[in-house]
Amino acid sequence: MRHDVRLCEDDTTCEALGSFLEERIYEFNSKVTGYVDGRLLAGCVRNETGEVIEGFNGYSGELTSVWVHEQHRGQGLGAVLLRSAEAEAAARGCLRIVLVTQNFQAPGFYERMGYQRTYTIEAHPRGFEDVIYVKVLQGQQRT
Repeated sequence: MRHDVRLCEDDTTCEALGSFLEERIYEFNSKVTGYVDGRLLAGCVRNETGEVIEGFNGYSGELTSVWVHEQHRGQGLGAVLLRSAEAEAAARGCLRIVLVTQNFQAPGFYERMGYQRTYTIEAHPRGFEDVIYVKVLQGQQRT
């Protein structure tokens, strides 16, 4: 049997395929681990006109995107945003939060917020690094 790989021709098709694959991987992982609590986690702050000025998204124990509009950085909004995500993750029973950022984005901020650098992927993208951070949620430490 011959298998020809067909590349997605547009963003809509790629996004649909991405959603399909995420669902299949979640199903497999749930069967293997017994964990079926993967829930989306997201929140944002909007200005008076309704424009998103900061936000985060991910899953119960993993943040995939954290963003604050350039005009609002350095005002403590990012800290409020992360604390909100952490509180919700802890309420869901998560022991930790994992996030990946790049070394030019905000590593100092995450470290000030109590995240521990656990791994660095060099030259990803070329000339930069992906940095994986983990934070044990307060009250979730095991003895």
